[in-house]
Amino acid sequence: MTTTRRLSVAALLPLLLIGLAPPAHAQPYQRVLNGTFDTGKTPWWSSGNTPSRVEAGRLCADIPAGTINPWDAMIGQNEIPLEAGQPYTLRFTATGKAAIRISLQLTAPPHSGTINKQVTLTETPQTFEFTGLSTVASRHAQVSLQAGGATQPYTLCVDNVSLTGGVIPPGGGWHYGSAVRVNQHGYQADGPKQASIVDTSTQSLPWQVKNAAGAVVATGRTRVHGQDPASRDHLHHADFSQLRTRGTGYTLVVGKEVSEPFDLLDRPYEQLRRDALQYFFHNRSGIPIEAQHVGAAHARPAGHLDLAPNKGDTAVPCLPGTCDHTLDVRGGWYDAGDHGKYVVNGGLAVWQLLDLYERASDRWDLTGQRDGLLRIPEQRNGIPDVLDEARWQLEFLLRMQVPAGQPLAGMAHHKIHDLAWTGHPLLPHLDPQPRYLHPPSTAATLNLAAAAARCARIWTRWDRAFAQRCREAANTAWQAALRHPDRFAPRETAGGGPYDDTDVRDEFSWAAAELHASTGEPGYLRHLTSTLTPAGFSWKDTGGLTDLTIARHPLRFPLDRVLAARQRILTVADGYVRHQQGQGYPNPGEYAWGSTSSTANHAMIIATAYDLTGRPGYRDAVLAAMDYLLGRNALNQSFVSGYGERASRNQHHRHWANQLDPTLPNPPAGALAGGPNPGLQDPVAQQNLPGCAPAKCYLDDIGSFSTNEVAINWNSALAWVAAFADTR
Repeated sequence: MTTTRRLSVAALLPLLLIGLAPPAHAQPYQRVLNGTFDTGKTPWWSSGNTPSRVEAGRLCADIPAGTINPWDAMIGQNEIPLEAGQPYTLRFTATGKAAIRISLQLTAPPHSGTINKQVTLTETPQTFEFTGLSTVASRHAQVSLQAGGATQPYTLCVDNVSLTGGVIPPGGGWHYGSAVRVNQHGYQADGPKQASIVDTSTQSLPWQVKNAAGAVVATGRTRVHGQDPASRDHLHHADFSQLRTRGTGYTLVVGKEVSEPFDLLDRPYEQLRRDALQYFFHNRSGIPIEAQHVGAAHARPAGHLDLAPNKGDTAVPCLPGTCDHTLDVRGGWYDAGDHGKYVVNGGLAVWQLLDLYERASDRWDLTGQRDGLLRIPEQRNGIPDVLDEARWQLEFLLRMQVPAGQPLAGMAHHKIHDLAWTGHPLLPHLDPQPRYLHPPSTAATLNLAAAAARCARIWTRWDRAFAQRCREAANTAWQAALRHPDRFAPRETAGGGPYDDTDVRDEFSWAAAELHASTGEPGYLRHLTSTLTPAGFSWKDTGGLTDLTIARHPLRFPLDRVLAARQRILTVADGYVRHQQGQGYPNPGEYAWGSTSSTANHAMIIATAYDLTGRPGYRDAVLAAMDYLLGRNALNQSFVSGYGERASRNQHHRHWANQLDPTLPNPPAGALAGGPNPGLQDPVAQQNLPGCAPAKCYLDDIGSFSTNEVAINWNSALAWVAAFADTR
């Protein structure tokens, strides 16, 4: 039977505060995932002292004896959504030999509880049912069976777990603000200016641009785009490029819909190019992040420098059973909101920063070559700040190389991270986990070779001794990779991301291109076998970087190689531009994990096509991609923290965790959120976004790591494209 409820204003308000718009009538919905354990254990978890597994379709946990509190031994599921003022009914079947406590409560202070009951289990299956009223609205409640305090060890098994309640259907109730979607940060005053408007009309509509005082300063009519498959929106486009008057606080009005405010500036990306680079200093390991550089809110002690409770990174052993040596691998950048450091995505990230510098040198972009551009300890040392920041990562990459005399000498360890995943929030200096070097891989070794080869080329001007270190490391890594071409990282995720890759032909090609560009040795040319394709590039697919390296240094490669690389870049860029122009929202990338990095990396390729040809259409396409990232999208959301009225601010990060702990900060300005991802690989997304249109599969929630993560190789792409957009 369907039960109809009408929500009170008191119940509505908390829902609206977390971005949900409930319907007038609804029925309870299922709120736990995989309550029958038909697909394994995920996303259920158990305490570290309470190993669990799925047996005969039940989740069974080994409860230890000798604990004190109920919560000392638990199994449960996090990220349960609750609505204020709504009843929730928890039902489950369980077996065991002791009394346990059943809880439905928030995972963070004030730990408000909806259900808190005690039951006594027997070896005969019993079914229990409890109902409680939620007084809070949250996406982060927890269902748990708390079995601590047992006097004898026993096995607790649970099945058919069901939690029903609430009136908002899973994936429903979202409201995205104004139907008029603009770049919420701002447009170049003399550049292209377009907006997307959600409207079902099949006829063009009148639009107005108003200034901050409310005066109409431009008018026109929309162009009907039609149905947009990626967003399922029916869209119009407005072009107000004729407006060139500098100013702030403009709005675009279509009927009763008013856009978020935006500015018209000569250089709207001047600060963003700095903030996107400053991101890397914020994520440095092994150095204090001091208030004089980042402000008091984001200041923190150095992480992983052998100060308790850290185990430290200055003498890290290998994962047991993989090698006998230890290495000093301090420094580098934390990867993606966790405390791991990975060579493969770190190699791509530092490569993009180095390419940003080389482009600035080629194009006489003095901002990109400035000493003093960033707020970092090395500023005013006579070296461009982007190179200072890149060197922090390069030094770490060099330390990851297996030393001479050891098995696999010259190769690079794939990664270093904690033994087990840590929770949120956790500042780096408070991380208590033991850390291990993971076995060397061919992919990591070739990343080191490519990055170190470029380092050798660039630092010859700035620090010849460091350039020589890089040159030797690159050559050693290359030779080691040739000796061990099939050392692949396993698909394991305990404590850190796997970054596995079993096809390294593209890494060989990329590294060979960089080594040839730095040494001129013709022997590397025969290894240039991978090229740019419409798939673009990523940490896993680096073949396209071969062509970008050739295009960056055309005088160092044979003419036929240069012409072929140039043609491939233009062909791929043309495909991206056509794809972008066919979209209702101007995204040249694809909707997948880290979709915004796809947007930015594709924009980098389009920008390279502009550098090769000077055709303004390419530049316009890059600026349109920036419009997409900064609010002209299906969510009316700026994916860059600090830029736009509706900017992401709860990215998945362990110490930018204000959503969980008000004493901690939100991300600083310039952090790029992962963006829409229909894969929904995390429980928060699975609970709140089922059935979403691909362009709308995003949550600005710290728990949604598959849509709202940050990563160094995503911000490096943003930094590159922002620098391009800031130059003429």
